[in-house]
Amino acid sequence: VQLQASGGGLVQPGGSLSLSCAASGFRLDSYSIGWFRQAPGKEREGVSCISRSSGVTYYADSVKGRFTISRDNAKNTVYLQMNSLKPEDTAVYYCATSPLRACSVYGSSRYDYWGQGTLVTVSS
Repeated sequence: VQLQASGGGLVQPGGSLSLSCAASGFRLDSYSIGWFRQAPGKEREGVSCISRSSGVTYYADSVKGRFTISRDNAKNTVYLQMNSLKPEDTAVYYCATSPLRACSVYGSSRYDYWGQGTLVTVSS
């Protein structure tokens, strides 16, 4: 059983990146999925999530209108498309699973299985 975030890298301000959260050994569509990030010296914060059954999505105010979360059930993968990136988006990004039907970007305790993170650096 493994959950792996990937797709991070160095990008200039205003650029885009697409992160992937891939699972092996279990089905991601059986869970709500959250994306979180942690910048150096800061608390971990919720970025976006997609609910298990309804597919309803939520975003933190800081990324609303710039980030899009989506699922590809055939590939057993959840994506986070990040556009118009800002230096303050620099962080390690993690994906996590929650057995709850509805997701939330508040309260990481809802999420019980975390993958390794991927580093996103936004800098000129």
